[in-house]
Amino acid sequence: SQAFMHWRDRFLFAMEAVARAQAETGEVKGHYLNVTAGTMEDMYERAEFAKELGSCIVMIDLVVGWTAIQSMSKWARRNDMILHLHRAGHGTYTRQRNHGISFRVIAKWLRMAGVDHAHAGTAVGKLEGDPLSVQGYYNVCRDARNDVDLSRGLFFDQPWAGLRRVMPVASGGIHAGQMHQLLDLFGDDCIL
Repeated sequence: SQAFMHWRDRFLFAMEAVARAQAETGEVKGHYLNVTAGTMEDMYERAEFAKELGSCIVMIDLVVGWTAIQSMSKWARRNDMILHLHRAGHGTYTRQRNHGISFRVIAKWLRMAGVDHAHAGTAVGKLEGDPLSVQGYYNVCRDARNDVDLSRGLFFDQPWAGLRRVMPVASGGIHAGQMHQLLDLFGDDCIL
């Protein structure tokens, strides 16, 4: 958070808007309050404030690192909150063919770390990826078992032994006019 970005005010404004929208529509609404910060203490403080405001979900960015991701996952379990992971910054290493890390591997790590939602890309929109590869990312997140599927980049069987599933999030420069394409590619077991 930059000095000019007052997270408390932002959280208050967002949750006020959520309450207004719920009152006007009679539907359940929500907002993914981003608790990403420079220290775990700051992240916990933000997450606690989000919970106090009535949010049931908090968001963190992939760039916080693996220890912080797992720590926030444990916090979310203890506090009955949903943990949404945005993959901000992933391209710095997932798109480097010579020394990068496949997002498929990252998706597996995120599942093992215990996040509830994870941005997993799309095969349409401005940040599109190869449709079969992206389907492979989604399958790693949500299937009880992954069988070898070379076309989707799954090179060995992966039984998940009951490990919690991750709800994949279609992300990356998409708009409402592409929803039918996303549903055709990924089914309805994802967040659009």
